[in-house]
Amino acid sequence: MSETQKPISGTPHRDKSDEGYRKGLKSRHMRMIALGGAIGSGLFYGASGRIADGGPSVAIVYAICGGIAYLMLRALGELSLYRPSSGGFISHAREFMGERGAYFTGWFAFITYSSALMADITAIANYMHYWKPFQIVPLWAWAFIALALMVIVNLASVKFFGEFEFWFAMIKVAAIVIFMILAVIAIVFGISLTVNGNSYTPGVHAITEHGGLFPKGAFTMVTLSLGILFAYGGSEYLGAAAGEAEDPQKEMPRAVNSMMWRILLFYVGCIVLFTLLLPYNVYNRNESPFVTFFSGLGIPAAGHIMNLVVLLAAASAINAELYTCGRGLRSLAVSGSAPRFLSGMNRNAVPYAAIIAAGTIGLVGVMVNLFYPNEAFDVIANMAGIGICAMWGSIMISNILFVRHCRKNGIERPKFHVPLAPYSNYLVLAVLGAMIVLMWFEGGLGPTAIIAFACVTVALALAWLIVRNHVDHDMFTADAPAETGASDNQ
Repeated sequence: MSETQKPISGTPHRDKSDEGYRKGLKSRHMRMIALGGAIGSGLFYGASGRIADGGPSVAIVYAICGGIAYLMLRALGELSLYRPSSGGFISHAREFMGERGAYFTGWFAFITYSSALMADITAIANYMHYWKPFQIVPLWAWAFIALALMVIVNLASVKFFGEFEFWFAMIKVAAIVIFMILAVIAIVFGISLTVNGNSYTPGVHAITEHGGLFPKGAFTMVTLSLGILFAYGGSEYLGAAAGEAEDPQKEMPRAVNSMMWRILLFYVGCIVLFTLLLPYNVYNRNESPFVTFFSGLGIPAAGHIMNLVVLLAAASAINAELYTCGRGLRSLAVSGSAPRFLSGMNRNAVPYAAIIAAGTIGLVGVMVNLFYPNEAFDVIANMAGIGICAMWGSIMISNILFVRHCRKNGIERPKFHVPLAPYSNYLVLAVLGAMIVLMWFEGGLGPTAIIAFACVTVALALAWLIVRNHVDHDMFTADAPAETGASDNQ
């Protein structure tokens, strides 16, 4: 196959890196992986800082970013129906942009998920320090413990991973539903909340009497968009999960469609409620807004219970990050775009070498917590936000090339496809590019993160010049996909 594009004219084909996996994910797993991946520290932890920085207007940005996330998922869903792959969007980039495209997409994904992994272990460490008896243990130690436990979980079978994500996602959903019910009651009946010794009565006045919708200006709201986009990072885990799903043709459309209303309900709904419950400047970036609310109610142990819930939510996100990161890294290793020893699989049909490597990189997050305990989350989240733009951009470009390929070769696209393509694809690409540009004007950590990511890109480009003659440029077999491992249900 050529270096630029590798269509196989619609004939059944599969990526060599998909060999060895088992079909162990059911429909309920798929739906919860999509939801659980998107609902993580970006909402449970990062929302406090975003509200404090931008005020009530961040709800608008959450809605816009949610729409971008939905269009990205439609593009990914269409590609996954065309050819499910455990390599996810990396494998699709390989087919439509060549091995060079897969190389950059894959390594950007690895860096992004590693950054998100660091952000989530940072969040867990801060959650543990909510309880005074645990404050004697330093943040870096809690970060290390969380990372080690989730690596162990990931080395089990994919069915175990699916069950873990299903139940942890259920806990997240239950917690959010309980919060929303109690928040509405507090707003309707004017139940006072006590935070740091001060009493606040929920209502619209929490917005109107504290600077209105844009207390720090409209431009500040716009510059926060990349950090808010980070909150939706993880929904693309579905792409990798499709390769191990029992029936991706049925499960992918259901999982993607369910995301839209859940995004509107859980993300935008929660942010609106937060801004009505308390003035924006009351929220503490080092504490979950959910914990702030439940503690403010004065219900015995409510804050402690909610802190446990958000801790489990972060653990779920780490689990999903290791899952996707490991499978993406193995896809690169099989082709030679990463060290080939990382392609190793264990008897549970799990890419153990790549998962352990991802966990090892996660140790950087432990070190960040050691030297920069107060700034760790924001530093890492900014890096991950740029990486998410790169990954989602790759997904949209692959989808554009796929649509062109279908039209050129007379191939019928899946009925579940991107609405208004390719114009919606171009819209997403333009918004993603604008977010990175605006990040430069945000000040603070924004320019630093962009420069750091640019340096990483240059380093990857130089490394490609070294490995390009050693990679397998013919990673597809033009035969019908076969079962590559025993089902977990057998």
